Amino acid sequence: MTADRIVGIDLGTTNSLVAFMQGESPVVIPGEDGSNLVPSVVALDENNQPVIGNAARNLLIASPERAVYSIKRLMGRGLEDVQEELKFFPFRLAEDLQPGEVLRIGLGEKTFTPPEISALILRQLKRNAERFFGAPVTKAVITVPAYFNDAQRQATKDAGRIAGLEVLRLVNEPTAASLAYGLDKKQNGIVAVYDLGGGTFDISILRLHDGIFEVIATNGDTHLGGDDIDNLLITIALDDIQGDLEIDLRRNAEVVQAIRKAVIEAKIALSSQASTKLSVELPGGKHYLREITRAQFEQLIQPIIDRTVGPCKQALKDAGLKPEQIDEVVLVGGSTRIPKVRALVKEMFHREPHTDLNPDEVVALGAAVQANILGGGSEATENMLLLDVTPLSLGIEVAGGVTDKIILRNSTIPASATQFYTTQVDGQANVAIHVLQGERELAKDCRSLARFDLKGIPPMAAGMARIEVKFLIDANGILSVSAREQRSGKEAEIQVQPSYGLTDEQVESMILDSFDSAEEDFRKRQAIEARNEAGTILSALEKGRRSPAWGALTSDEKKKIAKLEKALIAVKAEEDYQAIRKAIDVLNQATTRLAELMMDSAVSIALKGKTMDEAGVAAEELGEGPTAPHPMAKAEFE
Repeated sequence: MTADRIVGIDLGTTNSLVAFMQGESPVVIPGEDGSNLVPSVVALDENNQPVIGNAARNLLIASPERAVYSIKRLMGRGLEDVQEELKFFPFRLAEDLQPGEVLRIGLGEKTFTPPEISALILRQLKRNAERFFGAPVTKAVITVPAYFNDAQRQATKDAGRIAGLEVLRLVNEPTAASLAYGLDKKQNGIVAVYDLGGGTFDISILRLHDGIFEVIATNGDTHLGGDDIDNLLITIALDDIQGDLEIDLRRNAEVVQAIRKAVIEAKIALSSQASTKLSVELPGGKHYLREITRAQFEQLIQPIIDRTVGPCKQALKDAGLKPEQIDEVVLVGGSTRIPKVRALVKEMFHREPHTDLNPDEVVALGAAVQANILGGGSEATENMLLLDVTPLSLGIEVAGGVTDKIILRNSTIPASATQFYTTQVDGQANVAIHVLQGERELAKDCRSLARFDLKGIPPMAAGMARIEVKFLIDANGILSVSAREQRSGKEAEIQVQPSYGLTDEQVESMILDSFDSAEEDFRKRQAIEARNEAGTILSALEKGRRSPAWGALTSDEKKKIAKLEKALIAVKAEEDYQAIRKAIDVLNQATTRLAELMMDSAVSIALKGKTMDEAGVAAEELGEGPTAPHPMAKAEFE
């Protein structure tokens, strides 16, 4: 075996796996205990040494304050985001945490960030692979939920680096599953991948054609999965205990973990049995026992699994497809073993879902396929090509707080796009660039990714600067943004860094909010753009008054322009964009002769070899301008 073998890793919420291509097929590498699944649990033993996997899971009940699980739900998230998690997770956050700072979790006397904890899991998978190969493993493909945002993707790459792995590629989990499916079936057609794991839900629709895997649309929820079912059942059990025994055990971490273990076992049992019992030993020699039927279980979890319907419908709409046009539905994630989930998928897509592939392993197998492709390929993968997409639109804030989308959601990645802008104020030497992610029309309703300044622009009249803004998304879905003023060559760039202080709910609701608020957003945008245009014409008129051309107008023409100018100023502050547009149009018509006279004057001066400054036209405005950042005004495309 070679030292530079590339492995595929599924870093999961509940379990993690490592796989590689063995001949023509991907296979999972077993752990030290012979199991293919390594529970994503980390604990510290009595000597403060990290323990990973099944051994760590055994410490959860005995020493919950020294163990952590479902860490994937905390990756790339901030202090304000995790309050709901703490109701169920026995996590102790560092007391000195500040808003916007990466989380640190206390285990025993030590603290770890989520990437560090994930790195311990990755390091265990790395050891498993090295033991299997008898050689070092330093390169990997790691999968992430399709709806992971930039911070979560960066946190995953950080975890790989901490674990001593060069992360060659981050691959979206449903896309990886489709690679495993495509290699297994070798069929052309349209495939929907329904991925309901421990902490996240993704739906992706792909077109498979002669080894090309093209993602058409993707959607999902980064905060939905089997953990939510577990937490619901835990809450019910704790409410039962409080009601029947009149004791509140919510702060008793050992009891909560014992209940968690029991509800997970019950959930698994109900996938194959009509009923089961929840049985938990309580303090003081008491005992909690409750029988639960599959029908009761399905009624309880219906609201949770129904949350997957909206993203599925939106993905179909984005792809321009009806359920009948889907050739196969592939199930991914342990939660898809629940019969009610499979029934829901059948109802949505009008066909029995594909269940031949192990839903726990299929993502890791697909990661191994992609690792093989990146490693030079084999006969099995030499003609395979993966074309993934970005899940949310990316753009910048322009004048008036409007979002200007530069790369649209569901664009194939890697991707790059460029748009041109100009300045809004005479002499503007500094431009503030605010990078946004989301589908809403107004910047305040989108997710802020980064801010940076383009400085040192030579003073020019408003509209003369030509600023090129370029977005580049790499194959991992991570964004870089650059800005360059073409006339002067001044430039600035930024690789978007993780932002930890935002809630997942904000990201997840972006697309939904964009549809709910589309009409109102568009109306506000039209009003803002009309006001911006009104400001431009009023500014131009002010310059016109100071030019020689103004003296050539008749008294009646000057009075009419002043009247229409006053009317535009009055209506400019209103929300009725049609009224603003009407006032702009009539003022434009009234100032046509003034504009012609100004042009004639400018041409005459130029022919005499004089500059505009010598003619005294707005010389003072072309000197020193504001140095503070100012919103940009969008220019025409060329």
